Amino acid sequence: MFNKVLIANRGEIAVRIIRACREMGLQTVAVYSDADRQGLHVRYADEAYRLGPAPSRDSYLRADMVLEIARRCQADAVHPGYGFLAERADFAAACQQAGLVFIGPNPSSIAAMGDKALARATLARAGVPVVPGTEGEGALNDDDLLDLAPKIGFPLLIKATAGGGGKGMREVGSLAEMPSLLQAARREAESAFGDGNVYIEKVVEGARHVEVQILADGLGNAIHLGERECSIQRRHQKLLEECPSPFIGDDEAFRQTLGSVAVRAAQAINYVNAGTIEFLVDKNKNFYFLEMNTRLQVEHPVTEIVTGIDIVKEQIRIARGRSLHYKQEDVRFNGCAIECRINAEDPNNNFMPSTGRITHTLLPTGPGVRVDTGVYIGFEVSPYYDSLISKIIVWGETRGEAILRMRRALEEYKILGVRNNIAFHQRLMDSPHFIAGYYDTRFIEERFSLDADREGGTARQTDDRPDIAAILATLVAHQQTQRAAHMIQRNERDTSNWKWLSRWERLSK
Repeated sequence: MFNKVLIANRGEIAVRIIRACREMGLQTVAVYSDADRQGLHVRYADEAYRLGPAPSRDSYLRADMVLEIARRCQADAVHPGYGFLAERADFAAACQQAGLVFIGPNPSSIAAMGDKALARATLARAGVPVVPGTEGEGALNDDDLLDLAPKIGFPLLIKATAGGGGKGMREVGSLAEMPSLLQAARREAESAFGDGNVYIEKVVEGARHVEVQILADGLGNAIHLGERECSIQRRHQKLLEECPSPFIGDDEAFRQTLGSVAVRAAQAINYVNAGTIEFLVDKNKNFYFLEMNTRLQVEHPVTEIVTGIDIVKEQIRIARGRSLHYKQEDVRFNGCAIECRINAEDPNNNFMPSTGRITHTLLPTGPGVRVDTGVYIGFEVSPYYDSLISKIIVWGETRGEAILRMRRALEEYKILGVRNNIAFHQRLMDSPHFIAGYYDTRFIEERFSLDADREGGTARQTDDRPDIAAILATLVAHQQTQRAAHMIQRNERDTSNWKWLSRWERLSK
């Protein structure tokens, strides 16, 4: 048992975990870098401690500092969230050695699945189909990878062994361009995960990215919570997720096949806590193991909404040694959910990251709408971390209703101060291919455009001048209201009318 949890993360996921802890009566401890001193997670936590300078290598990747703070504040447990130290087996082991409960899988499972190349080899031995690629275990140098690449065949992907989220990933079309891309992938992986090791795998043409959420306790029980569709990606970074997958649809037999394979994969390594098995699925529903994320996923809310199961609370209960609250037959899927990731980036400028101070924000609300965020008016979006501002999650009885609700939520959502991709998601909600569910992992890069309707082949002409005029008029009205609120006009007689009335009554008597 434990009563105080240190959240070794930042942003919206730290806020999400803090809320779950509070509902369970647990005290919370936040850690922050200099760039996050005014972060929302710092404000929400019961206690907060400085980690170090803004760069993640000097703050959120400093396992020694996290453990030192946990000792000083007398925390009982550590929740790593996602990214940073979440998939570091050495950090999980260090927590255990320090007498802390690590709210996640045991170090051996992280080591087995966190190293993507080792995970492929492990699950291949367990009979799970894998994408053709680097086989075997251990680190391979550039010369080894260059020798193996022609045998695997182009195009292929270079991927970081220590993490996911599109970091340390490059697509390679030929052997000539591979050396420079290997170096770039290694540098990015080292910066993001503290480990520059990479592996390679074949690109599956026309693939869908489908993942299965699993939960497993320390008593041998394991279940799956259905699948999520994550094929809307840009540069291998997910932008939108759905639950359930429109590709699988009503094919319950295939859904249970994927789920049972995911559970079998988790049991093969004695996995405990929450995790995600990711698959690539081709148009004929052949599926291949892609990787396992031994942590909470960014897109976990869509599964929570459809199943009604709070995954973060389940993580905490499992870490406390309790059995799962649910059996597989208890898991029910109700309706459809969609999540849009709202990022501080400019879709009209090759999605370049945007930084600055958020001067105004208006969150969407109403039935079936949830917003997970870690920012507020006055928050400074820095260049040091992921550009995620918030996640909009909507629910509908049908996928069509969910799309309509997301359209409405996106229309309500306003952010000023930094460029963002709300307009991108609005255009996506209007895409005939997306509405029909006909898309794959290359849809955004090859068949979607903000400037033209490539599906119809004609440019979309829009006049933004009325919207711009309305925004400017609103800002002017707001500024005038603020000025009026600070103006105090003194009464001509320097006293109130009530006093004058009282004096007149006395004089009249």
